[in-house]
Amino acid sequence: MPLNLEQSDHAFTMRGADGALARVNERVLARSFILAPDRLLEDWTATHVGALTPASLDPVLALDPEVVLLGTGATQAFPPPAVMAACLTRGIGLEAMSNDAAARTFNVLASEGRRVVAGFILAG
Repeated sequence: MPLNLEQSDHAFTMRGADGALARVNERVLARSFILAPDRLLEDWTATHVGALTPASLDPVLALDPEVVLLGTGATQAFPPPAVMAACLTRGIGLEAMSNDAAARTFNVLASEGRRVVAGFILAG
């Protein structure tokens, strides 16, 4: 049986994430970051999901997503209502989940060609 290696059509793939570290391609990150299929923005200022403000999402929304994944650390947590509203009023879905779930979901949506942007909050 012949096997074919499929190359992804996006530049960045999540290899794993937890509450303290994430691996994007072969790079290990220890600070919060924003990821799109074609862009990695390191050193996102977010440190805790409860401290997010609508302005915290400005760099995420600048990437023109159709859906935003919010990796909230080792466990799922929900951002303040104003943060949810910042996306919903623009017709953009926002899904909050643990970092490991957000990593898996990011890869699936990116492989489907969706305009997904993920913000990962790391404890570092």
